[in-house]
Amino acid sequence: MGIKINDHDDDNPVIINMTPLIDIMLVLLIIFMMTSSITLESGLDIDIPKTTSNTSAKENKAVIISLDKNGQIFVQGKKINFELIKEEISKNLETENSELVIFEGDYQATLGRTIEIMDLAKEAGAKRFAIAADNLEK
Repeated sequence: MGIKINDHDDDNPVIINMTPLIDIMLVLLIIFMMTSSITLESGLDIDIPKTTSNTSAKENKAVIISLDKNGQIFVQGKKINFELIKEEISKNLETENSELVIFEGDYQATLGRTIEIMDLAKEAGAKRFAIAADNLEK
Protein backbone atom coordinates (compact mmCIF):
# COMPACT_ATOMS: atom_id res chain seq x y z
CA MET A 1 0.00 0.00 0.00
CA GLY A 2 1.53 3.26 -1.02
CA ILE A 3 0.85 6.68 -2.39
CA LYS A 4 2.25 7.43 -5.80
CA ILE A 5 3.54 10.94 -6.23
CA ASN A 6 4.26 11.88 -9.81
CA ASP A 7 7.49 13.70 -10.26
CA HIS A 8 8.41 15.45 -13.44
CA ASP A 9 10.23 12.28 -14.41
CA ASP A 10 7.63 9.55 -15.19
CA ASP A 11 10.30 6.86 -15.27
CA ASN A 12 11.06 7.12 -11.50
CA PRO A 13 7.83 7.72 -9.49
CA VAL A 14 8.20 8.45 -5.75
CA ILE A 15 6.24 6.03 -3.54
CA ILE A 16 5.61 6.66 0.17
CA ASN A 17 5.09 3.41 2.09
CA MET A 18 2.24 3.86 4.63
CA THR A 19 2.51 0.42 6.29
CA PRO A 20 5.08 1.38 8.99
CA LEU A 21 3.08 4.50 9.88
CA ILE A 22 -0.12 2.47 10.28
CA ASP A 23 1.71 -0.15 12.37
CA ILE A 24 3.05 2.51 14.73
CA MET A 25 -0.38 4.11 15.10
CA LEU A 26 -1.99 0.75 15.94
CA VAL A 27 0.68 -0.01 18.55
CA LEU A 28 0.15 3.40 20.15
CA LEU A 29 -3.61 2.85 20.16
CA ILE A 30 -3.22 -0.52 21.89
CA ILE A 31 -0.86 0.96 24.51
CA PHE A 32 -3.30 3.81 25.18
CA MET A 33 -6.23 1.41 25.55
CA MET A 34 -4.32 -0.83 27.97
CA THR A 35 -3.09 1.98 30.22
CA SER A 36 -6.36 3.89 30.35
CA SER A 37 -8.41 0.90 31.50
CA ILE A 38 -6.33 0.24 34.63
CA THR A 39 -8.04 2.10 37.48
CA LEU A 40 -8.94 1.51 41.09
CA GLU A 41 -12.30 3.21 40.84
CA SER A 42 -15.43 1.19 40.22
CA GLY A 43 -16.87 3.57 37.64
CA LEU A 44 -20.27 3.79 39.33
CA ASP A 45 -22.14 7.05 39.84
CA ILE A 46 -21.78 7.31 43.62
CA ASP A 47 -21.67 10.53 45.64
CA ILE A 48 -18.71 9.72 47.94
CA PRO A 49 -18.50 11.69 51.21
CA LYS A 50 -15.88 14.44 51.47
CA THR A 51 -13.08 14.64 54.02
CA THR A 52 -10.37 17.15 54.95
CA SER A 53 -7.83 14.53 56.07
CA ASN A 54 -5.24 13.59 53.50
CA THR A 55 -4.71 9.82 53.27
CA SER A 56 -3.60 7.78 50.31
CA ALA A 57 -4.00 4.19 49.23
CA LYS A 58 -0.87 2.19 49.96
CA GLU A 59 -1.98 -1.00 48.24
CA ASN A 60 -3.31 -1.46 44.74
CA LYS A 61 -4.93 -4.85 45.30
CA ALA A 62 -8.26 -4.57 47.05
CA VAL A 63 -11.87 -5.60 46.66
CA ILE A 64 -14.10 -2.56 46.18
CA ILE A 65 -17.64 -2.86 47.52
CA SER A 66 -19.97 -0.08 46.44
CA LEU A 67 -23.35 0.79 47.93
CA ASP A 68 -25.51 3.28 46.04
CA LYS A 69 -28.26 5.49 47.43
CA ASN A 70 -30.94 2.95 46.42
CA GLY A 71 -29.29 0.19 48.47
CA GLN A 72 -27.90 -1.72 45.49
CA ILE A 73 -24.62 -3.52 46.18
CA PHE A 74 -21.74 -3.77 43.72
CA VAL A 75 -18.58 -5.86 44.14
CA GLN A 76 -15.76 -4.77 41.82
CA GLY A 77 -18.36 -2.86 39.77
CA LYS A 78 -20.65 -5.88 39.29
CA LYS A 79 -24.18 -5.72 40.76
CA ILE A 80 -24.69 -8.47 43.33
CA ASN A 81 -27.77 -9.71 45.20
CA PHE A 82 -27.40 -9.51 48.98
CA GLU A 83 -27.80 -13.31 49.29
CA LEU A 84 -24.74 -13.94 47.08
CA ILE A 85 -22.46 -11.24 48.44
CA LYS A 86 -20.40 -13.46 50.77
CA GLU A 87 -19.46 -15.87 47.98
CA GLU A 88 -18.67 -13.00 45.59
CA ILE A 89 -16.44 -11.24 48.14
CA SER A 90 -14.63 -14.49 48.92
CA LYS A 91 -14.05 -15.18 45.23
CA ASN A 92 -12.74 -11.65 44.60
CA LEU A 93 -10.47 -11.69 47.67
CA GLU A 94 -8.91 -14.87 46.33
CA THR A 95 -8.64 -13.47 42.80
CA GLU A 96 -7.00 -10.23 43.99
CA ASN A 97 -4.85 -12.14 46.52
CA SER A 98 -5.69 -9.51 49.12
CA GLU A 99 -7.29 -9.15 52.53
CA LEU A 100 -8.31 -5.51 52.01
CA VAL A 101 -11.89 -4.43 51.35
CA ILE A 102 -12.63 -0.82 50.40
CA PHE A 103 -16.16 0.43 51.03
CA GLU A 104 -17.38 3.01 48.56
CA GLY A 105 -20.76 4.27 49.67
CA ASP A 106 -23.06 6.97 48.43
CA TYR A 107 -23.51 9.88 50.81
CA GLN A 108 -27.16 8.87 51.25
CA ALA A 109 -26.47 5.14 51.83
CA THR A 110 -27.40 3.73 55.24
CA LEU A 111 -24.75 2.73 57.74
CA GLY A 112 -26.70 -0.37 58.82
CA ARG A 113 -26.37 -1.98 55.41
CA THR A 114 -22.63 -1.24 55.41
CA ILE A 115 -22.18 -2.99 58.77
CA GLU A 116 -24.05 -6.06 57.45
CA ILE A 117 -21.79 -6.15 54.40
CA MET A 118 -18.70 -5.73 56.62
CA ASP A 119 -19.73 -8.74 58.72
CA LEU A 120 -20.18 -10.84 55.57
CA ALA A 121 -16.80 -9.67 54.27
CA LYS A 122 -15.15 -10.75 57.54
CA GLU A 123 -16.74 -14.18 57.17
CA ALA A 124 -15.49 -14.28 53.56
CA GLY A 125 -11.88 -13.73 54.69
CA ALA A 126 -11.33 -9.97 54.72
CA LYS A 127 -9.02 -8.78 57.49
CA ARG A 128 -8.56 -5.08 56.67
CA PHE A 129 -11.14 -2.46 55.73
CA ALA A 130 -11.06 1.08 54.36
CA ILE A 131 -13.69 3.64 53.44
CA ALA A 132 -13.35 5.63 50.22
CA ALA A 133 -13.74 9.41 50.47
CA ASP A 134 -12.94 12.39 48.26
CA ASN A 135 -10.58 15.14 49.46
CA LEU A 136 -12.32 18.38 50.32
CA GLU A 137 -10.49 21.25 48.66
CA LYS A 138 -9.62 24.08 51.07
